Amino acid sequence: MLPAFAELGRGTPLVHRLGLATRGNTHLTTDDVLHALDRGVNFLNWCGHRDGIWSAVRQLPAARRQQVVIAFQFSARTAVEARRELDETLRELRTDYLDLLTFYYVEHESEWEIIAGRDGALPVLREAQARGTVRLIGLTTHQRPLAAARARNRDLDVLMVRYNAAHRGAETEVFPLTDAAGIPVIAFTGLRWGALLEPSSDDPPPGAPDCYRFVLSHPSVAVALMAPDNRAELEADLRLLDDWRGLSPAELAALRAHGDRVHRFAGSFP
Repeated sequence: MLPAFAELGRGTPLVHRLGLATRGNTHLTTDDVLHALDRGVNFLNWCGHRDGIWSAVRQLPAARRQQVVIAFQFSARTAVEARRELDETLRELRTDYLDLLTFYYVEHESEWEIIAGRDGALPVLREAQARGTVRLIGLTTHQRPLAAARARNRDLDVLMVRYNAAHRGAETEVFPLTDAAGIPVIAFTGLRWGALLEPSSDDPPPGAPDCYRFVLSHPSVAVALMAPDNRAELEADLRLLDDWRGLSPAELAALRAHGDRVHRFAGSFP
């Protein structure tokens, strides 16, 4: 049985494991985001643009706001930047707290050293966490060794990493460490930027729901983020909610084989 909900901790509500993200170049409207919430999605990952998630969150009644986990991709690296960005984000979303802030696309250990240093952004967020302004602090990265180091040191509450059928390195490099530390993992790029939806053999390619099903079938993943471009893609992704199940061994093997072919031929991502 595929679990439908996950616990992120620190007073956040249980989240449905299929989350919704925007990227800054997508076209989801306010109504699209509210529709996803009505369908049961309650993890929203906002990228900072004035888009459908931004406008939907701003109009949530207080009671409903408490049922939604709002994650924000935090760009600040220094303390000065962090104080300014935190204040601006709270004001933009018309909320007095944020459920999760993840340091956005930290790709080098030197960046982390600045963030975690005495004049870095992390101490500012720790202070905000103590006040209740921020509940969870995390990090978003493509770099598995960097994520593994954070899990090993238990520096953060949540990690957000790339994981899909074509990029499975987290299974051995990250997940054993996050499991041991009890750190929830949010997975992004479940479709490998759409490449997993393209044919890689004579067999028909998988649909988006099966690509997300692959991600969600791994027990180390708390939430898989979908990032549809429009309402039609959103509806296609939400079909997963109507057929909530894991993958059979044969389906899993087929998706892994498809992912291997995509990894070899669809580009140069490591």
